Amino acid sequence: MQHAIPCLFMRGGTSRGPFFNAADLPADVAARDRVLLNVMGSPDRRQIDGMGGAHPLTSKVGIVSRSSRPDIDLEFLFAQLQPDSATVDTTPNCGNMLAAVVPFALETGLVLPQGDVTTLRVLTRNTGMACDISVQTPDGRVVYDGDARIDGVPGTAAPISINFLDTAGSVCSGLLPTGQVRDRVELDSTLTIEVTCIDNGMPMVLLRADAVGRTGQESVADLNADSELKATLETLRLRCGELMGLGDVTSKTYPKMCLIAAPVAGGSVATRCFIPHVCHDAIGVLAAVTVATACVLEGSIADGLASVPAGTRKQISVEHPSGEFSVELETDPVNPQTVQRAALLRTARLIMRGEVMVSPFAWNGEGAT
Repeated sequence: MQHAIPCLFMRGGTSRGPFFNAADLPADVAARDRVLLNVMGSPDRRQIDGMGGAHPLTSKVGIVSRSSRPDIDLEFLFAQLQPDSATVDTTPNCGNMLAAVVPFALETGLVLPQGDVTTLRVLTRNTGMACDISVQTPDGRVVYDGDARIDGVPGTAAPISINFLDTAGSVCSGLLPTGQVRDRVELDSTLTIEVTCIDNGMPMVLLRADAVGRTGQESVADLNADSELKATLETLRLRCGELMGLGDVTSKTYPKMCLIAAPVAGGSVATRCFIPHVCHDAIGVLAAVTVATACVLEGSIADGLASVPAGTRKQISVEHPSGEFSVELETDPVNPQTVQRAALLRTARLIMRGEVMVSPFAWNGEGAT
């Protein structure tokens, strides 16, 4: 008999996937990963036998639990799966899926609403990053309809505010894991590329698009078909992974690679991000925070290219293929190179509630060959 697991299928930002109460999944990591692979239908390019959407952005899972820590309300474990591989990666963060954590907890009774607005502190277990998330809850219920709009999602929805408390060095040893704001990486005798290796919520390698003969305005389809560029970026990613102290990143989903260029739509900087081998239709939440941070660092690869407003509180508009992503950064007035706070707006929606069915092998190993 198949095993039934309670599940909410939710959109968080520009991602979506099933959300689970941690208590409803196996405690053993190997068994849990078998279950998640079976739920999503991986490995299979189409994920035809599961809930995955045949794309990394729709091959994500959220796992939520109440926290026993006195200063934390909820704990969130993000799992990144891939359509065509049997991997479950719980190392990186996902700021988009993070937007659905508090709505999930309220919908399932893990926590109670606090009034017209419920603000809870959430710890992302992947990296130990904490944030305060505010959700509209008039009359004690989560509201999904509203006037907030985020690029990459059709229509409007209720705003969800995410205030990150400490994002620097989420996976790496610090904000600038190489110790430099800019590095020169030699790929071969004819090609040396300047990059900024940075981690302010997401390990990333930023390079100017013209350094690889591109404009940074190419379409997602063109970049995904550009095998020469993708080979160059992967070689660079592997080199930078070592420089960033991440070791061999061949099988890892980070660092993300990002081409940057001058803005063309009134924003601060234009981006084309890879996650890590597929060009993103938009940009991830924490990738946007990291790119925005590079924009305010003197000497970074974005210095002189990005359009950055004056003052200690800056609104950085990160252009991406399907629109823009605004990040509010607050820098230290004494040391402008230090980002003290990062905040942004997302939306989420409950799409479906019910039970997802998994095979006996996925749940307890029965029928394994």
